[in-house]
Amino acid sequence: MSKSVTTLATALFVAALSPAASGERVEASVDNDGIQRLSVLAGGYFFRPDHIVVKADRPVELAVSKEPGLVPHAIALRIPAEKIDLDEDLGTEPRTIRFTIRQPGRYDFSCSKKLLFFESHREKGMEGVLEVVE
Repeated sequence: MSKSVTTLATALFVAALSPAASGERVEASVDNDGIQRLSVLAGGYFFRPDHIVVKADRPVELAVSKEPGLVPHAIALRIPAEKIDLDEDLGTEPRTIRFTIRQPGRYDFSCSKKLLFFESHREKGMEGVLEVVE
């Protein structure tokens, strides 16, 4: 294999393992039971996807997990008007989070973890947007 082909193959492999670019917009799929489902992966100060789109007034089910490793991660989503206040620690096994949002809008979610004397995971860029549409 030539050096340029090897370099290209290495770059593609690294890109496949890297977090998605900021702003990756993914719409949740609606299953036959009417529930909007989506998997979210947390890791190295990212959420993948980090821009989730769901429809208003329909149940949402997120299967959220983190990459293997020692660094703890969580997902926090607070929408007082919708009575949503979640802050869930994540493991490598998916944790199912269920909610329904009635009001369209853009709502931030983030990792709530912070180690003493260090920036919070949110400050390191571990955040995303939940976009609720009609």
